[in-house]
Amino acid sequence: MAAAPARGLPGAGRIGRAGHGAVAPPGRVAYMRPVATTTLYTRDILRLAASIPHVGRLAEAQGSAEQRAPVCGSTVTVDVVLDASGRIAALGQEVRACAFGQAAAALMGRHAIGRSVGEIAAAHDALAAYLSGARDDPGDWPGLDLFAEARRLTARHGAILLPFAAAAAAARAARDGTGR
Repeated sequence: MAAAPARGLPGAGRIGRAGHGAVAPPGRVAYMRPVATTTLYTRDILRLAASIPHVGRLAEAQGSAEQRAPVCGSTVTVDVVLDASGRIAALGQEVRACAFGQAAAALMGRHAIGRSVGEIAAAHDALAAYLSGARDDPGDWPGLDLFAEARRLTARHGAILLPFAAAAAAARAARDGTGR
Protein backbone atom coordinates (compact mmCIF):
# COMPACT_ATOMS: atom_id res chain seq x y z
CA MET A 1 0.00 0.00 0.00
CA ALA A 2 1.44 3.38 -0.98
CA ALA A 3 2.22 5.83 1.78
CA ALA A 4 0.46 9.16 1.60
CA PRO A 5 2.78 12.02 0.59
CA ALA A 6 3.85 14.20 3.50
CA ARG A 7 2.44 17.70 3.37
CA GLY A 8 4.72 20.27 1.85
CA LEU A 9 7.32 17.79 0.60
CA PRO A 10 6.86 17.02 -3.09
CA GLY A 11 7.36 13.32 -3.79
CA ALA A 12 7.87 12.32 -0.15
CA GLY A 13 6.61 8.86 0.56
CA ARG A 14 6.45 7.66 -3.06
CA ILE A 15 6.76 3.98 -3.59
CA GLY A 16 9.39 2.75 -6.01
CA ARG A 17 8.75 0.87 -9.22
CA ALA A 18 9.34 -2.49 -7.61
CA GLY A 19 6.45 -1.93 -5.20
CA HIS A 20 8.39 -3.23 -2.23
CA GLY A 21 7.61 -0.30 -0.01
CA ALA A 22 10.82 1.65 -0.53
CA VAL A 23 10.33 5.24 0.61
CA ALA A 24 12.17 7.91 -1.32
CA PRO A 25 13.72 11.01 0.14
CA PRO A 26 11.80 14.21 -0.57
CA GLY A 27 11.83 15.09 -4.28
CA ARG A 28 13.01 11.62 -5.42
CA VAL A 29 11.49 8.34 -6.44
CA ALA A 30 12.88 5.17 -4.92
CA TYR A 31 14.00 2.56 -7.40
CA MET A 32 14.87 -0.90 -6.27
CA ARG A 33 17.12 -3.13 -8.29
CA PRO A 34 15.35 -6.21 -9.59
CA VAL A 35 16.46 -9.32 -7.78
CA ALA A 36 17.17 -12.38 -9.90
CA THR A 37 15.11 -15.04 -8.18
CA THR A 38 13.11 -18.00 -9.23
CA THR A 39 10.10 -19.19 -7.37
CA LEU A 40 11.25 -21.82 -4.92
CA TYR A 41 7.80 -23.14 -4.11
CA THR A 42 5.22 -23.34 -6.88
CA ARG A 43 1.53 -22.92 -6.24
CA ASP A 44 1.08 -26.69 -6.65
CA ILE A 45 3.79 -27.43 -4.07
CA LEU A 46 2.19 -25.02 -1.60
CA ARG A 47 -1.30 -26.46 -2.18
CA LEU A 48 -0.03 -29.95 -1.48
CA ALA A 49 1.92 -28.77 1.57
CA ALA A 50 -1.32 -27.40 2.99
CA SER A 51 -3.23 -30.64 2.44
CA ILE A 52 -1.28 -33.42 4.15
CA PRO A 53 -3.57 -36.41 4.79
CA HIS A 54 -3.36 -38.78 7.77
CA VAL A 55 -1.87 -36.15 10.07
CA GLY A 56 -1.20 -37.33 13.59
CA ARG A 57 0.25 -40.39 15.28
CA LEU A 58 -1.57 -43.72 15.39
CA ALA A 59 -2.33 -44.98 18.89
CA GLU A 60 -2.19 -48.65 17.84
CA ALA A 61 0.65 -48.53 15.30
CA GLN A 62 2.28 -51.82 14.37
CA GLY A 63 5.31 -50.01 13.01
CA SER A 64 6.78 -46.53 13.44
CA ALA A 65 9.79 -44.74 12.02
CA GLU A 66 11.23 -41.26 12.26
CA GLN A 67 13.54 -39.97 9.55
CA ARG A 68 15.56 -36.75 9.65
CA ALA A 69 17.25 -34.85 6.83
CA PRO A 70 20.63 -33.78 8.21
CA VAL A 71 21.10 -30.88 5.78
CA CYS A 72 17.89 -29.02 6.64
CA GLY A 73 16.78 -30.65 9.89
CA SER A 74 13.36 -31.67 8.58
CA THR A 75 11.80 -34.66 10.32
CA VAL A 76 8.96 -36.97 9.40
CA THR A 77 7.51 -39.63 11.67
CA VAL A 78 5.24 -42.27 10.16
CA ASP A 79 3.09 -44.87 11.93
CA VAL A 80 1.44 -47.74 10.07
CA VAL A 81 -0.90 -50.64 10.57
CA LEU A 82 -0.69 -53.45 8.02
CA ASP A 83 -3.56 -55.65 6.93
CA ALA A 84 -3.38 -59.46 6.76
CA SER A 85 -1.74 -59.32 3.31
CA GLY A 86 1.03 -56.96 4.49
CA ARG A 87 -0.38 -53.83 2.89
CA ILE A 88 -0.79 -50.50 4.65
CA ALA A 89 -4.27 -50.34 6.17
CA ALA A 90 -3.80 -47.23 8.35
CA LEU A 91 -1.23 -44.47 8.30
CA GLY A 92 -0.42 -41.55 10.55
CA GLN A 93 2.27 -38.97 10.00
CA GLU A 94 3.84 -36.09 11.84
CA VAL A 95 5.65 -33.76 9.44
CA ARG A 96 8.09 -31.02 10.41
CA ALA A 97 9.57 -30.01 7.10
CA CYS A 98 9.76 -27.33 4.45
CA ALA A 99 7.05 -27.07 1.81
CA PHE A 100 8.87 -29.64 -0.36
CA GLY A 101 8.86 -32.19 2.45
CA GLN A 102 5.24 -31.39 3.27
CA ALA A 103 4.21 -31.77 -0.39
CA ALA A 104 6.01 -35.12 -0.58
CA ALA A 105 4.22 -36.20 2.62
CA ALA A 106 0.91 -35.25 1.03
CA LEU A 107 1.63 -37.29 -2.09
CA MET A 108 2.89 -40.25 -0.08
CA GLY A 109 -0.12 -40.11 2.25
CA ARG A 110 -2.66 -39.83 -0.56
CA HIS A 111 -1.54 -43.06 -2.16
CA ALA A 112 0.02 -45.19 0.61
CA ILE A 113 -3.09 -47.01 1.82
CA GLY A 114 -3.21 -50.41 0.16
CA ARG A 115 0.49 -50.35 -0.81
CA SER A 116 3.02 -52.98 0.20
CA VAL A 117 6.39 -52.43 1.85
CA GLY A 118 8.05 -53.15 -1.50
CA GLU A 119 5.93 -50.59 -3.34
CA ILE A 120 6.73 -47.85 -0.82
CA ALA A 121 10.46 -48.70 -0.95
CA ALA A 122 10.39 -48.77 -4.76
CA ALA A 123 8.71 -45.34 -4.85
CA HIS A 124 11.45 -43.99 -2.55
CA ASP A 125 14.22 -45.47 -4.71
CA ALA A 126 12.69 -44.21 -7.98
CA LEU A 127 12.22 -40.72 -6.54
CA ALA A 128 15.80 -40.66 -5.23
CA ALA A 129 17.13 -41.71 -8.64
CA TYR A 130 14.95 -39.09 -10.36
CA LEU A 131 16.08 -36.27 -8.07
CA SER A 132 19.74 -37.22 -8.53
CA GLY A 133 19.40 -37.34 -12.32
CA ALA A 134 20.00 -41.09 -12.56
CA ARG A 135 16.61 -41.54 -14.23
CA ASP A 136 14.35 -39.33 -16.33
CA ASP A 137 11.06 -40.05 -14.61
CA PRO A 138 10.06 -40.27 -10.95
CA GLY A 139 8.49 -43.71 -11.28
CA ASP A 140 4.85 -44.67 -11.14
CA TRP A 141 3.83 -43.07 -7.84
CA PRO A 142 1.21 -40.44 -8.73
CA GLY A 143 2.25 -36.78 -8.66
CA LEU A 144 6.00 -37.05 -8.13
CA ASP A 145 6.74 -35.30 -11.42
CA LEU A 146 5.80 -32.16 -9.49
CA PHE A 147 9.36 -32.20 -8.11
CA ALA A 148 11.00 -31.71 -11.52
CA GLU A 149 12.19 -28.20 -10.65
CA ALA A 150 13.56 -29.42 -7.31
CA ARG A 151 16.06 -31.69 -9.06
CA ARG A 152 18.54 -28.79 -9.20
CA LEU A 153 18.04 -28.01 -5.50
CA THR A 154 20.12 -30.82 -4.03
CA ALA A 155 19.84 -29.46 -0.48
CA ARG A 156 16.08 -30.12 -0.67
CA HIS A 157 16.31 -33.73 -1.85
CA GLY A 158 16.52 -35.08 1.70
CA ALA A 159 13.31 -33.36 2.76
CA ILE A 160 11.50 -34.61 -0.34
CA LEU A 161 12.58 -38.21 0.29
CA LEU A 162 11.78 -38.22 4.04
CA PRO A 163 8.11 -39.26 3.91
CA PHE A 164 8.84 -42.23 1.66
CA ALA A 165 11.87 -43.29 3.71
CA ALA A 166 9.88 -43.08 6.94
CA ALA A 167 6.87 -44.90 5.48
CA ALA A 168 9.07 -47.70 4.10
CA ALA A 169 10.91 -48.08 7.42
CA ALA A 170 7.64 -48.08 9.41
CA ALA A 171 6.06 -50.66 7.09
CA ARG A 172 9.17 -52.87 7.33
CA ALA A 173 9.08 -52.63 11.13
CA ALA A 174 5.40 -53.59 11.14
CA ARG A 175 5.99 -56.49 8.72
CA ASP A 176 8.99 -57.77 10.68
CA GLY A 177 7.24 -57.35 14.05
CA THR A 178 9.87 -55.01 15.45
CA GLY A 179 7.55 -52.02 15.85
CA ARG A 180 10.34 -49.51 15.33
